[in-house]
Amino acid sequence: MAHVIVQVNGRPYTMQCPEGEEEHLRDLAQLLDSEVQRVKTSVGNVGDIRMLVMAGLMVADRLSEAIQKIQSLEEQVTGLREARIAAQAETQAVEAQFGERLLAASRRLEMLAEQLGR
Repeated sequence: MAHVIVQVNGRPYTMQCPEGEEEHLRDLAQLLDSEVQRVKTSVGNVGDIRMLVMAGLMVADRLSEAIQKIQSLEEQVTGLREARIAAQAETQAVEAQFGERLLAASRRLEMLAEQLGR
């Protein structure tokens, strides 16, 4: 495990994370710190624990919205896949009908050619 020192609300915190995830942990801490700064700006200094809870809730709210958007997009993708499958089936049916009609027309032309050739 790697050890990383992150800054939140001007205070250092030593955290552990899997090797190779250090930069990601720093990015997450920076996200949390930016939310803490937004809380400080809007409500003032309300104590570290309350400020971190408020910032955590703000991040959780953003996450919740992102999850809802992802679910909505997944539903749209599913609908588009189903529409594509239906369109492919319809295209195959039209192609089959066209092939049958073309074959019938070809047979009629052959019969006419035979009749004219007599």
